[in-house]
Amino acid sequence: MADSPLRLSVADLADRLESFVTDYLKEKSKETKGTYRRALNEFERYHGVRAARPSSRFRFVEKDIEAYKTYLMEERELSQVSVSTYLTALRRLCDYLVARGDLEENPARAVKGNRRPSSHSRGVLTEAQVEELLGSIPQVTEIGRRDRALVALMVFGGLSEVELVRADIGDVDRTLMGTFLRVQGKGRQSKDQTVPLDPAAVDPLEIYLMSREDAGPTAPLFVSLGHRSAGTRLNTRSVRGRINTHLRAAKLKKRGISPHSLTHTAALIWLNSGMPVDDVRRRMRHGTLETTMISFKKQGLLKPRDDE
Repeated sequence: MADSPLRLSVADLADRLESFVTDYLKEKSKETKGTYRRALNEFERYHGVRAARPSSRFRFVEKDIEAYKTYLMEERELSQVSVSTYLTALRRLCDYLVARGDLEENPARAVKGNRRPSSHSRGVLTEAQVEELLGSIPQVTEIGRRDRALVALMVFGGLSEVELVRADIGDVDRTLMGTFLRVQGKGRQSKDQTVPLDPAAVDPLEIYLMSREDAGPTAPLFVSLGHRSAGTRLNTRSVRGRINTHLRAAKLKKRGISPHSLTHTAALIWLNSGMPVDDVRRRMRHGTLETTMISFKKQGLLKPRDDE
């Protein structure tokens, strides 16, 4: 396929997207239009970031479409189904750009989406790999201590990225019964759940908090330490990026292993320690663990019990 570079400004792309939805898709249902527009919102954000760096501006060539697909899979870590949906929307947008004469041919035609997975494929880390991951994170820097606390809370506390970024320092509750963290999960409107923290999660958290002694209870639990954003609340994308950095440093980053794998690893660790399934279910705040347990057993990750 011959490449036909097209460089659109942020404003030009916004105009094309508006016309694509209102004119090119005018015969489609409102629901279909909404699906395409939501899928293209991610592309619009990606294009905007690239547009800010002239040397890497999106050019609507096959190479750039492939780069966008890699971004969706590796940085955004979307499911295979979502990646296919987003690429389909971009393919239709390129059809529109061909129809209006902006492109000679559709560069997205040759970039295929991912097949729908036949089963749950998200991986977990073994306990040895958890040690490797933690061992790859330096303890002598402030960033390292923060990142070790993030990893420990996910691996040993079953906490998700969104729960961690929404947490404040005052949500850490130290009691005679142990240390707990009040959390606001995905889709919830308040911090209405309390998560018990095991010592393996508490120790790195307390070491990190020693550097935050001047921060009040309403301050974010996890903050950026960058020069321009120092002290601001970390967002989920930043957390995901930091975890991926350490997974790569420990040579653990591979297909199926993502930052969310750390949260699933907590369930494996608890089950292997002999914790009853119902207790693991409550701590993971899952409606069911049956599918997860089947996956663990198929992978040979669950230790045999004496009564089995």
